[in-house]
Amino acid sequence: MSALKRIRETKNLTQEELAQKSGLSVRTIQRIEAGMHPKGHTLKALVRTLDIPEEDLLNIKIVQQEIETVELPVTITENDSANLALAKIINLSSIPVAWLPLANFMVPLLIMFFTKEKSRIIKQIISLQILLSIVCPVIFMIVALLKLGSRVVMITMVLLVLSNIYIILRNAYEMDKKSSLRYKLNFSFL
Repeated sequence: MSALKRIRETKNLTQEELAQKSGLSVRTIQRIEAGMHPKGHTLKALVRTLDIPEEDLLNIKIVQQEIETVELPVTITENDSANLALAKIINLSSIPVAWLPLANFMVPLLIMFFTKEKSRIIKQIISLQILLSIVCPVIFMIVALLKLGSRVVMITMVLLVLSNIYIILRNAYEMDKKSSLRYKLNFSFL
């Protein structure tokens, strides 16, 4: 959030009201709130209208601090709380087929489509399984192509399956305790 937007909102002004009081265009206000730094007449008009020192309007530390601390957790909202049980079922449905990379996301995906529940947390669970179904075979193939021996290939396969099961169980535990996912992606495949 830009300094101007923060100050404007604390003074309970809309962009249109600020534009009208300052004599600036709404587009100029929008540009400044999007990151443009005000100069000259624009800066003086805003300072005068908002009755603040120039330093407050040009305070870049606020914006930088927000960028560093913003984290968007995937948590269950009130709308999703009724579907927490379904999210747990979808998460745990990957365990029986965790050893087969393509099936570990197909079962949860089918459950999601049949129940027509497409909440953010369910999409995150399935997206994580899709990513694992891509990454695990690649790792397995690399180890197999390195020709390190059948024992190493078998150990790698077992470790990949166990790591997938661990991720599923840890997310289930976190959903029970904190109504959020422990392992999540910053993007979604769905």
